[in-house]
Amino acid sequence: MTFVRASGPGGQNVNKVSTAVQLRFDVGQSRSLPADVRQRLLALAGNRATEDGVLIITSRVHRTQEANRAEARARLNELIASAQIVPKTRRPSRPTLGSKVRRLTAKSQRSSSKKLRGRANDD
Repeated sequence: MTFVRASGPGGQNVNKVSTAVQLRFDVGQSRSLPADVRQRLLALAGNRATEDGVLIITSRVHRTQEANRAEARARLNELIASAQIVPKTRRPSRPTLGSKVRRLTAKSQRSSSKKLRGRANDD
């Protein structure tokens, strides 16, 4: 964690104290996370991850270092927790025979009602 000066609330204190927190977590070199979780974490991080696989979380909302540090850790834990969820693979389904029959009968009924709308023939 590194601390930098933050913009925003803080009054005169904002010019003196470095309260913003930059949390850096090296996802690529982390051995505590499985490989698939690391890939999902980098995908979830998006622009917050560097090309080297380092995740950077910045927190500057609060006026104190402790609160910003706690928020940055909470956001990192939340990201890791969401990366641990394995997405379900989509299996394409096929329409049933009954649904196909219903669709075709509805089409033919609609077609016959539209055919009756034309002009009457003089035959």
